[in-house]
Amino acid sequence: MAQLDQLPKEERLYRMRHSAAHVMAEAVLKLFPEAKLGIGPPIDTGFYYDFDLPRPLTPDDLPQIEELMRERVASDVPFIREEVSKGEAQRLFADQPYKLELIEELPGDTVSLYRHGEFVDLCQGPHVERTGQIPPFKLISVAGAYWRGDESRPMLQRIYGALFETAEELEAHLRLLEEAQRRDHRRLGRELDLFSFHEEYGPGLVYWHPKGALVRAIIEDFWRKEHLKRGYELVYTPHIGKAALWHTSGHLDFYAENMYPPMDIDGQVYYLKPMNCPFHIQIYRSRVRSYRELPIRLAELGTVYRLERSGVLHGLLRVRGFTQDDAHIFCRPDQVREEIEGCLDFMLLFFQAFGFRDFRVYLAVRGDEGHYAGSPEEWEMAQEVLREAVEARNLPYLLDVGGAVFYGPKIDVKLVDVLGREWQCTTIQFDFNLPQRFELTYVAPDGSRQRPYMIHRAMLGSMERFLGVLLEHYGGAFPLWLAPVQAIVIPIADRHLVYAQEVAQQLREAGLRVEVDGRPERMQAKIRDAQLQKIPYMLVVGDREMREGAASVRLRSGQDLGPLPLTDIVTRLVAEASRRQ
Repeated sequence: MAQLDQLPKEERLYRMRHSAAHVMAEAVLKLFPEAKLGIGPPIDTGFYYDFDLPRPLTPDDLPQIEELMRERVASDVPFIREEVSKGEAQRLFADQPYKLELIEELPGDTVSLYRHGEFVDLCQGPHVERTGQIPPFKLISVAGAYWRGDESRPMLQRIYGALFETAEELEAHLRLLEEAQRRDHRRLGRELDLFSFHEEYGPGLVYWHPKGALVRAIIEDFWRKEHLKRGYELVYTPHIGKAALWHTSGHLDFYAENMYPPMDIDGQVYYLKPMNCPFHIQIYRSRVRSYRELPIRLAELGTVYRLERSGVLHGLLRVRGFTQDDAHIFCRPDQVREEIEGCLDFMLLFFQAFGFRDFRVYLAVRGDEGHYAGSPEEWEMAQEVLREAVEARNLPYLLDVGGAVFYGPKIDVKLVDVLGREWQCTTIQFDFNLPQRFELTYVAPDGSRQRPYMIHRAMLGSMERFLGVLLEHYGGAFPLWLAPVQAIVIPIADRHLVYAQEVAQQLREAGLRVEVDGRPERMQAKIRDAQLQKIPYMLVVGDREMREGAASVRLRSGQDLGPLPLTDIVTRLVAEASRRQ
């Protein structure tokens, strides 16, 4: 067996993190002897373990568990692998129902265990040789987790830990976590009064407050303007459709587990739409199409509904009802590559406008396993077209084998935010399946009926998810063009309130979004509140500013620009907003 220091770093970390999970389980059992153990695998940044405990854990419990873990690490006892019969394993874990369930399902007559000190766990390994080889770690948080991810099973308590080979790496990770918490869009959404969720009336459904709705409207207006400039036509489609539509599209064959249960309306079966594409197809089919009309680009900010498990819902990033910035392009075979390249160019424009400079491209193709529509020859052709388009734009890409959707291959583009995290946004999908299923045609130059190809594409992914990503990327401090309130006018005393209103009106007439803070509070308190609300500009007005037709300008960063003429302030703000920076 290779020594730990001779293994690749990835394998070393896997063993260290796996071993730390066992040590944590032992520590929890010491604090709670009646605890029932779930599972405890390593993960990318550390480890976790699931427990059924007599009471909810609190943050105060984690230091106690950590201390017991450190004692075990210091004892430097060996990890010992054992093979026992299923019967012997069942006797060992007689008081551990979750372990008994796992043992029952394991193939063969024997199972493997790992022991360190007096603690023994059901495990295939591998582990480090001794507990003393476990490097620096930190317990991070406690979360709920259904046993085996099944909402009908008991809810367990999951303790997460971070572990890296060096203290420096661990500290860097902890700083990253702290910054991620500071930027958490759920917290910022509450603090900035952008949106809310009301679990009691439907988890995973977003309530947009006025300021959040305004930011969303600004993005949507920009989205519509840019689509119209590029020859897209805007459409609106229903939120429900008869079962026959989803049978024809194949969604009831390939996607039913993500769809809401059927509704009976006048004796007919309807479904909430999980996707917009079958509806756009009906618009295409509404009349005979000529080759001269193609490509036809239909775009919609279309709200869809998907039955996500409650355990995976996560603020704006994973919801059950969301609005896709959706579009479908119907084109001739000779137009496909040009249209896909146009989508890639469009993507780059959006990324630049919203301040994303880093992204990663993935070419998702079919795998050896899975349920796919269409012939292997069609898939090979479609995958090659996507590859050529990406390479024509000199975009480096990674191959994602098995990442294709059931109806065709796709290009996925993931944004990389300021913390280095990837977020799925843009997708461009080649579809030869739905045009066949719905018998789409166009009239060719020779009068024959030919089959168009179809491209599904989204630039931002969904408005909800994109707003969540954008909020975390900027830490709530939106650039001026996106800020719901671009400037706030702060009168020093009540006698300055009328002038403050005049200043605000002058900025509004220039197309800027402005508020006046007329509360009977001290000026410094108003400035502090405006900074907490991340308003880009604070315009303070008093006697001097009234005499000079000016305002004293402060930035949310704390920088004081001093008094400036109102005309200069308007010019500055209008120019900054127009640059989208």
